[in-house]
Amino acid sequence: MSILKKISAQLETMAPADRQIGQFIVENPDQMLRLSSAALASETGRSQSSVVKFSQKLGYAGYQELKLAVSEAKAQEWPAPAGMIHGTIEVGDGYLTILQKLLGSKLQAMQQTISVNNEGDIDKALEALHDARRIHLAGVGASSLVARDFSYKLMKLGRNVLHDSDSHVQMANASTLGPDDLLFALSYSGASIETLRIAELASQRKATVIAVTGLQDNPLARVADICLHTVGDEDRVRSSAITARDAQLMLTDLLFILLVQRQPDANDYVHNSETAVSVLKAKRLS
Repeated sequence: MSILKKISAQLETMAPADRQIGQFIVENPDQMLRLSSAALASETGRSQSSVVKFSQKLGYAGYQELKLAVSEAKAQEWPAPAGMIHGTIEVGDGYLTILQKLLGSKLQAMQQTISVNNEGDIDKALEALHDARRIHLAGVGASSLVARDFSYKLMKLGRNVLHDSDSHVQMANASTLGPDDLLFALSYSGASIETLRIAELASQRKATVIAVTGLQDNPLARVADICLHTVGDEDRVRSSAITARDAQLMLTDLLFILLVQRQPDANDYVHNSETAVSVLKAKRLS
């Protein structure tokens, strides 16, 4: 996960001193990289020990490691294409402005989603999906639509997949899971009560829990064994869960493609699926 995204997501829950240091880093990452711990302390009105402790709370041995992480995060940033508008879609916007803003929001959400997930976490999720005896997918609302799409893709690979849009059925399915099974739970907020209860039950049943959720600290992330993150600019485009859904689809599509690479007989399964469906697309014989 990008350290800048992590700090930004946790700002509201930080203590005042940490929040002031974190806010400065998020707003001035290039300047922070040129500052010593003492200089950053001076800029933020805090002590040098506070800067070091802030770094350690984020999981780093010291300030230099934090600077290295910020440098890597800056290197991973993807600039939006020239001419792309990104901002709040307003009622008075014209067709082309809305189109540009919407495309900008979608593109940024997908690019940032890829950048905040490191290859190690993706690989852990792939290994768990590959080895699972059964895969149960859970999600409500727009997340349920993404779960259904991913379930279809997994079925094409011959996987034993459970998914139902009814959260009561999802809960019943979770009650049958065991140590060799996996729950793949999607919730951008990480606070959807249905998805959270299903994840808690799956964890109690000793199943592996993969959570696909936002960057902010949330209950679902705390239950999960493996956590993948999505970035959705829902404050800017919020008439529906638009960018969060696109971010989830980007991540599940990436996992599917990587699973196809990893599974030796994947192409056979996909070909058999396409062949089976083709008879339904053939013209009716007269």
